[in-house]
Amino acid sequence: MGLAVGSTVSGRVVVITGGGTGIGAAIAERYAAEGAHVVVVGRRAEPIERVAKAVGARAIVADAADTGSAKAAVAEVLATFGRLDVLVANAGGHGFSPVGETDDAGWDAAIRANLTTAFIMAREALPALLESKGQIVIVSSLAGLFAGPSVAGYTVGKHALIGLTRTLARDYGRHGVRVNAVCPGWVQTPMADEEMDEFASHAGLASREEAYAAVTADVPLRRPARPAEIASVVRFLGSGESSYITGSVIVADGGSHVVDVPTIAFDHAGM
Repeated sequence: MGLAVGSTVSGRVVVITGGGTGIGAAIAERYAAEGAHVVVVGRRAEPIERVAKAVGARAIVADAADTGSAKAAVAEVLATFGRLDVLVANAGGHGFSPVGETDDAGWDAAIRANLTTAFIMAREALPALLESKGQIVIVSSLAGLFAGPSVAGYTVGKHALIGLTRTLARDYGRHGVRVNAVCPGWVQTPMADEEMDEFASHAGLASREEAYAAVTADVPLRRPARPAEIASVVRFLGSGESSYITGSVIVADGGSHVVDVPTIAFDHAGM
């Protein structure tokens, strides 16, 4: 007999960091639609409260990179629901400059936003996840596998998230906790929209849509992802349907990672 759709997430308690916009908001919507108890965590009250109201979730204002704040957030989840089944470490940002132009403060901010948030939230959530034999899903990036131009802190932080995923999976799999990472490519989020607007202005393009088309011209699917498409991958990994998957890195990039960069010129030449 097959499982009913959504049967493995209904009633589960899911905590999502960086849940106020973009991918995080889409993840919250997906889990909530399938009957999970969703908690969105972020430093700014307004966006997470807006998402929580829209999807029927709970909002907790906390800094995932601060031990005391993260500990208090986990305690509030346990006091409210009595358990924690899935942690989605989605918070990130910062680090958009090359090494030679990154000062100490910029480096610290990049590592704090992209790596420390996941490390501290995972550490503080582990006792509850060990009890529930739960899952951690870490949202890295295609920048966790490859290097883009002038994004040193972001690239290093996202690469390190894959190391964090693997060490967590290795150490806690024997206790029933599964940990996996997702590496999205371009996704139509507010952060990416800002990047596209800047790129369009710099490249002399007429619109954001033209910018997205330009940056995905050599992607096999020829388009950016919708946040809901990444949320579907996260939901799969944070459910019983992925019960024998741990320590894996799932790439959701429209096929970007299969493209042999030196041969792109052949496509452009129509060969």
